[in-house]
Amino acid sequence: MKKLAIISAIILGLGTTSCDSYLDINQDPNSPAEKDVTSSMLLPAAEMNLADSYGNYLRIVGGYLSEHYAQYFGTSNYIDYSQFQMKATRPSSCYQQLNSRALKSLESIRQKSETAEDWGSYLAATTLRAFIYQALVDAFGELPYTEAMDASIPQPKYDEGNVIYAGILKELDDALAKVSPTDAVAQNFLFPGENATAWIQFAKALKLKILTRESGVVSEANSQIAALVSENDFPAGDVAFAGCWANEQYQANPFYSEELSPWKSQDNVIANLAIVGTMQTSAYTDPRLAAWFKPNDKGEYTGGISGTNFSTSTAYKAAYWCRPADTYNTPVQLLSRAEVEFFIAEYYAKQNNAAQAQAHYNAAIEASFATAGVSGAEGYLAQRPYNQSNWKECIGISKWIALAGINGYEAWCEMRRLDYPAFSETNDKAFYDGEKDSSYAPDNYKPGTLYTPYMVDGGVGPGKLLERWPYAESSSARNSNTPKFKGFLTPIFWAAN
Repeated sequence: MKKLAIISAIILGLGTTSCDSYLDINQDPNSPAEKDVTSSMLLPAAEMNLADSYGNYLRIVGGYLSEHYAQYFGTSNYIDYSQFQMKATRPSSCYQQLNSRALKSLESIRQKSETAEDWGSYLAATTLRAFIYQALVDAFGELPYTEAMDASIPQPKYDEGNVIYAGILKELDDALAKVSPTDAVAQNFLFPGENATAWIQFAKALKLKILTRESGVVSEANSQIAALVSENDFPAGDVAFAGCWANEQYQANPFYSEELSPWKSQDNVIANLAIVGTMQTSAYTDPRLAAWFKPNDKGEYTGGISGTNFSTSTAYKAAYWCRPADTYNTPVQLLSRAEVEFFIAEYYAKQNNAAQAQAHYNAAIEASFATAGVSGAEGYLAQRPYNQSNWKECIGISKWIALAGINGYEAWCEMRRLDYPAFSETNDKAFYDGEKDSSYAPDNYKPGTLYTPYMVDGGVGPGKLLERWPYAESSSARNSNTPKFKGFLTPIFWAAN
């Protein structure tokens, strides 16, 4: 695709400039000078940096931490994640790509569009900026924000997560106040050819997510959620990078390129026993399972164990496990319609409005099935109907399932907030003892629960989720203002209630 080829060149030429100026004494004469760089060049580059980090790295890590994924036989790239382990070096490239590339480009767009009173592009850049900051807060808890884009401060202070959340909400409100629905927007992948209406709806849905996530600890968030729900101006479908991928190296869906394509270096991700055992029971098989994972060589769905790759096994070879079913053009999901409906259902559940909560819970399930491209939502609702008396468990488990094939990172976030799925008393040793092939016993798994990974990281321990990541080395190694790591079990501010 010619358009993709052009954007790829822009990304390579501009998106990798990190903190350096576009204008350099040794600048390539074939690259545009800083004064000639337009928002329509910068926005697609920022989007692709976001798609690569959020749609690949964060999806993979979140998938392991949420027990959607386990590690493939014979390889060990992500065994540490499946043991709920995280070292400061691991997220460094992702942090660098989002912070020094995507956020820098988005800030340039904001400055250019504010000067030109191009409020459609200003809103688009502000919305993506808020999205990235929210995602980073949810991983690290604290990071540079108020001083982050000030070139005169090479070692910016780290801001608390609640400060960053408040800041990005204010930025969104400011941008929404300036924009009109008919305003034009710079060239972009997310809503190509659309005016600002689509971005307004995305911004409001993002506000709903941010406010819901902090609602347990920020009291004023609830009235703002009420206003958004009453207005009901949200995207009708998924917000995703769709229709922009090609079946070529560096132009395909980034998760597919990393894990499933002919260009990958090795296989790593397989379905986890937890998600397979929940979506496939003796009484019911969720149709979304086949949309999200391929059956093994026997035509069966089998799930691996967190914390091990069965490297000592002689019976459970590679052909035994189920791999993701993504293709080169699978959309990179930013915010699904199902998530929006789950957030609205939660709002009504907290108001003890069971009828409205049930209606939006049902709509969330239907939207999830639509995203998966399968029918049968009514069958799922018969198995897991809405339950007002235990709405957290009901919504928490169903959201965890709905995110399994599209966004494991958001699943990990919501698990830490809602506390569901919960850990069962049955641990990994009930499924596999690491010694005998015959010890693999998936029937011991209790559907809709988590289990302690095999050889779980000692900083997390049994029956616990990894709550936060250590500050990325790409930031902390060069910043003396980096605070002391609070520990793997210290919740992000919104999960501290």
